[in-house]
Amino acid sequence: MIGDYFAQVVPNNPGQDNRVKFLVMHYTAVDDEGSLKTLTSGNVSSHYLIPTKPNYVDGKPVVFALVSEDKRAWHAGLSQWGNSAGLNDGSIGIEIVNYGYKDQGTLREWLPYTAEQLSTITMMMKDIIQRYGIEPQNVVGHSDIAPQRKVDPGPLFPWAELAKQGIGAWPDDETVTFYLAGRAASEPVDIANFQTLLAKYGYQTPTTGILDPETQKVVSAFQMHFRPSDIKGIPDAQSEAILMALIDKYRTKWIQPSTEPIKHSDN
Repeated sequence: MIGDYFAQVVPNNPGQDNRVKFLVMHYTAVDDEGSLKTLTSGNVSSHYLIPTKPNYVDGKPVVFALVSEDKRAWHAGLSQWGNSAGLNDGSIGIEIVNYGYKDQGTLREWLPYTAEQLSTITMMMKDIIQRYGIEPQNVVGHSDIAPQRKVDPGPLFPWAELAKQGIGAWPDDETVTFYLAGRAASEPVDIANFQTLLAKYGYQTPTTGILDPETQKVVSAFQMHFRPSDIKGIPDAQSEAILMALIDKYRTKWIQPSTEPIKHSDN
């Protein structure tokens, strides 16, 4: 009974599916105490927080569950992936305590995740993906869905290692070699075509045919995920081959490139 009426449940109704379509990974950019305070203050939140060194109970790592999975957490902010905008509505967000990076002059040093965090991440991601049937290409970083304003989880996040365990998307080496087609890895490529390919895979990107600052941020976000050895944001033959191999593997249907103007937000 619900209030003053009864709701008779009709089982096995095919007109439904899971709300959760995406898994979004973040780092917090502050320490453990600051991370927990920020994520429980009301302005921003996530479903889970992984501390620097999780405690263990019965041999299992303890993470902070901050928002129930059936509720919306405010972790993605202004975001888009493919045709889906505002990813808070359809995603699970995991924050990892990590400072991200420190700048020393013109050099940026990215800070590694702890071994305990990495083992915990692997278990959690595998579990969530399996329970919700999240497709590999929809396991993303904050920088993938908001490249104009975010760089987390950064180039040290172990996407390649996770993919070996069936977590997330990764291109097949032989397909990358095929699309590289004997070109030098650093060979320049057509900017307009590269922008189209980025949009086809899911990135919100300008389609100007110009390597403007906005495009460079999108390219850098892509490289942090799939080619972390060089993340300067310059389109090249190797990046193009990786991108084409990903589209070949995961995007059998065309995704209409976003024509929305690039917007900026603090969240």
